[in-house]
Amino acid sequence: MEELIQQTQSALPTLQSKRLILNCFKSADAKETYASITPSLTRFMAWDPPQSEQGFATVWQNWLENMTDYKEYVFVIRHIETQEFIGLCGLHRLHDEIPEVGIWIRETAHGHHYGHEAVHCVVAYAFNTLGLQVLSYPVAEENWASRKIAERLGGKIIRYIDKPKYRAVMYEIFAEDFVF
Repeated sequence: MEELIQQTQSALPTLQSKRLILNCFKSADAKETYASITPSLTRFMAWDPPQSEQGFATVWQNWLENMTDYKEYVFVIRHIETQEFIGLCGLHRLHDEIPEVGIWIRETAHGHHYGHEAVHCVVAYAFNTLGLQVLSYPVAEENWASRKIAERLGGKIIRYIDKPKYRAVMYEIFAEDFVF
């Protein structure tokens, strides 16, 4: 299984912007990723921080399997010059009628517009390479930074959803409205 995952990962996409490089998650990224997941970071996430590295291993091993099956892509965001870990950006539920894009940025990297840059890369890849026509982008109503990302990319509010931790705004970003 590990050999199959390694072979598949070599064919997975790498995305790049002016300041960032986005590679698909691999097991070597787990320790840095886990260390960046904090309770305050996840206050606007549908999920809570894993209780242990072992608990997180179950999560990322699922990502690897899903990427092997082309069900989702989970990209590790790094600074292109320093290779500093910035966060994760994902394309999820790729076999659904409307796949979903998601992002989180390590708290010490907030305020540099890395989120917009990373989501722009991933959405452009989804539309230009995968041929998708629409993506959903759920975000906590009070997460103004993430809402700005969706709106700057041409996202429109479709509905509001009451989630266990917060009220969510569901945006949809259409290829025809995407701001390249």
